[in-house]
Amino acid sequence: MHRFLAGVLVAAAMALLSGTAIAEEAYALSMHGDEVFPDGPRDHFPWVNREAPKGGDLSLAVVGTFDSMNPHIIQGIPASGLRPLVFQSLLYRSPDEPFTLYPQVARAIDMADDRTNIVFHLDPRARFHDGSAVTADDVLFTFDALLNDGRPHTQTYFSGVTGVRKLGPLAVSFDLRGDNWELPMLLGLMPVLSKTYFETVTFTETSLEVPVGTGPYRVETIDAGHRVVYRRDPDYWGRDLPQSLGRYNFDTITYTWYRDSNVAHQAFLAGDANIRFEGDSRRWVTGYDVPARDDGRIVMASVTSGRPSGLYAVAWNHRRVPFDDVRVRDALGLSFDFDWINENLLHGQYARTTSLFDNSMLQARGAAAGRERAFLEPWENELEPVVFERPWSPAEGTLRQRLKEATRLLQEAGYVLRDGELVSEATGEPLSFELLLNDPGEERIFLAWFANLERLGIRPVLRTVDAAQHRNRMRQFDFDALVWRWGVSLSPGNEQWIYWGTNAADDEGSRNYAGIRSPVLDSIITSLSDARSREDLEAAARALDRVLMWGRHVLPLYHRTEDLVAYWSSLRRPQRSVLYGSDIWAWWHEPP
Repeated sequence: MHRFLAGVLVAAAMALLSGTAIAEEAYALSMHGDEVFPDGPRDHFPWVNREAPKGGDLSLAVVGTFDSMNPHIIQGIPASGLRPLVFQSLLYRSPDEPFTLYPQVARAIDMADDRTNIVFHLDPRARFHDGSAVTADDVLFTFDALLNDGRPHTQTYFSGVTGVRKLGPLAVSFDLRGDNWELPMLLGLMPVLSKTYFETVTFTETSLEVPVGTGPYRVETIDAGHRVVYRRDPDYWGRDLPQSLGRYNFDTITYTWYRDSNVAHQAFLAGDANIRFEGDSRRWVTGYDVPARDDGRIVMASVTSGRPSGLYAVAWNHRRVPFDDVRVRDALGLSFDFDWINENLLHGQYARTTSLFDNSMLQARGAAAGRERAFLEPWENELEPVVFERPWSPAEGTLRQRLKEATRLLQEAGYVLRDGELVSEATGEPLSFELLLNDPGEERIFLAWFANLERLGIRPVLRTVDAAQHRNRMRQFDFDALVWRWGVSLSPGNEQWIYWGTNAADDEGSRNYAGIRSPVLDSIITSLSDARSREDLEAAARALDRVLMWGRHVLPLYHRTEDLVAYWSSLRRPQRSVLYGSDIWAWWHEPP
């Protein structure tokens, strides 16, 4: 903690003595607009079954592996479920509102109108699993640890804090630069870690020690790389919090890891997992034809969601030639025949993704106008005119026509066909690339694409690796191209720096896998994260969407607007879905 705090305590004390105005305590915090519960929720959430019985096991199958119980650092692969089951944040994010936070470990907040200061008042009931009270010292320790040694995105977020001080045993004040409207929200989502626990466990190292948190579950067993069992804590301090009522109903929650999605699917059919969110439409149509479905023991449901699509896409590594050339990226994308793949391999279940924010009001539409155009006009000389005229969409025409245009672009980029192989006219090097995957279930989609690329004289390579190797190669940007999913919310902000910002381009562990370095995107992301109104946020999001997609930095693939979930009938779920889909922590077990 000394590395950051020592430099700000004196200045903070002077600010305290100067008599800064004290704001009223508040019990809700939103990015923009009004909260559903402006005074904080006083009862269970409306979609929850308040009378849901306690008991039973929720069993989930996970693809990959894990080697750490520390999800706060870049090293290692952390186990699933640690947040929110073990580690809780100061405030709780409502799954039914775009971006609203309510009290959790903190019982209330004070925030300056200009968001240059926020005070968190801790709940005096809050306890760690070892029985010790949560104090301001734990919050100070957590902030310093995450700022100095946490994941790159956390360090980026918290760099806007100019001072932090303890106002008492249960209150912590943060001074903020004031140029990032979202920063108070990000601080509210900061977990609270036990300073005492990390006096014996090194924060910066991976660990399979049982973690100590404040959440509703404790870690019961750890089978490294294979299984983690969480058990509901009968002494959980927050069991009477509104967000706990009717939720966290299972006695145990078991995560089991499998090598790929096909094996995980078989584990579900065998009853080793009792819920499965299906991401493969072919498997959804053909892979559940089993007696347990016919007799009603397996239930299949489509759960509506109001969240944006995000991007499931191929990212081109701009750090490597020739993917730094937009003409090459464009040509490779033209060869992807979504219509054929959707009809023949995906059972017509998907829509082509054309936007980072498909399925929402944040998607760019028509010509740029009004506030959206104002974000773009300072960069008019840097942008293609078409960016202002319409949002990006896949090229129309037959596959033959698109391959003809791809050939023209590749020739313009300096490639020629020699003996059936596309090579650089200047160097004679063939145009080829390796596509990195970690799930064999995805291979058939990309092999169909590769067949079209081969018609252009390109010889791509498909490389499917295990979870550990996949993570290491991603973290070090050791790939030509990879497939990834970038999730987004209805209130996008600082996470976009980690996805597309210049500062994240060479930041190991960031999600700017493409290595984008764009002053235009940087400017728009700055406006997005500091948007003072919903109108400004939506305009900035549409400008970001427009510029990002026209940059052809990624090859967008496809999405669904509903979640596909299969579950064994011993589980029950609320009748109403929430804005972001299904609130799994509100499910319960009901024995036959």
